[in-house]
Amino acid sequence: MLSTLSQLRRLWDILAAIVKLPLAHLQFDMALAPADVCATYRNFTRRHPRYRIIGNKTIGAALLDIGQFASSAQYRDSIGERNWGGFFARRAQARGYQFTRIERNCYVDDIHAINQSMPERQGRPMAAGYQDRVAHYTDRENFRYVGVLDASGKLVAYCELGIYGNFALFSRLLGYRNNDGVMHFMIVEIVSMLIAERSVRYAMYDTWFGASEGLRRFKTVLGFKPYRVRYALLGVASLCPVT
Repeated sequence: MLSTLSQLRRLWDILAAIVKLPLAHLQFDMALAPADVCATYRNFTRRHPRYRIIGNKTIGAALLDIGQFASSAQYRDSIGERNWGGFFARRAQARGYQFTRIERNCYVDDIHAINQSMPERQGRPMAAGYQDRVAHYTDRENFRYVGVLDASGKLVAYCELGIYGNFALFSRLLGYRNNDGVMHFMIVEIVSMLIAERSVRYAMYDTWFGASEGLRRFKTVLGFKPYRVRYALLGVASLCPVT
C-alpha cells in the first residue's frame, strides 16, 4: 500500500512539474533540406518509445531561448557568475583556445581521436558509430561545422549544428575531458554566433529528463531549461508523412 501511494505521489509530482514547464513552438522548415528536415520531424513527433501517450521530443526538451537576448554580451552576462558557463568559457579563452568553423575533412584524425578518447560519456557507452574512422565527410546543407583548437592548432572539440527552422539543434557535440572549460567555451561561442545572426529563436540540446544529473547541471550553467514543445512543419506537408 505504501509503495503504491509513493508511486502515485511521484507520478503526481512529475505531472505537476510538466504542467509548469514553459511552452515553446518549434518550426521545421522543409525548404532548408527536405530529406533531413522530414526525417528529424518524424523522429521528434513519433510516439515516445516508453510513454506512448506523448510525443518523442515534446516533454522536457532542453532549450535556450536565444530571442530573449539583445546581444551575445547579454547572454554571456546571464551565465557569467563563478562556476557558470561564461566563467568556464573565459577560462578556456584565457588559456589559448580558439573557436572556429571547420572543414571536417581537414581534421579526420583529430575527430577520430576525440571520438575514441572516452569509452563512455555521461554513464553510457559510446555508440558504435563513433568507433570507426570516417575517411571522408560529406556536409549537409542545413548544418554548420565548428570546433575548438588549442594553442598548438590541434582540434580538441567539435560540434555538428543542424538548422531546422526557427531552432538550431546540437547534433554531435564532443571534446576531450579536461578542466579548461573547452565544451562550455564552444557552446557559448555557438550561441553567441546564433544571437548575432538572428536566424533562429531557440537552440536545442536534446532532452532534459533523460539526461544524467551531471549533464543537466552542464546544460543549466549554459542557460538551457526544460520546455514543453509543439512542433509545426512549414512547406509541403504531404512530402513528409508522419507514420
